[in-house]
Amino acid sequence: MIVGGADFGVIELNQWALERLGGQRSIAIVPGATHLFPEPGALEAVIELAAGWFKKHLVTEGDQPAKANRNSEQ
Repeated sequence: MIVGGADFGVIELNQWALERLGGQRSIAIVPGATHLFPEPGALEAVIELAAGWFKKHLVTEGDQPAKANRNSEQ
């Protein structure tokens, strides 16, 4: 989950939800950002965080699609 550091109320909701999720999970807070990340640089921070998550969890060594994805392409 990604949430703005100044998005009070939403931070707490995300923390509540995070505690109830199973499996690997985390929350990233973009300092100073509010709801929908309109502050300069905030949306770019969200993009970087999300891209990092996708690279970590969906891309295998050598930038090959995950094994499950290769099978679905055949």
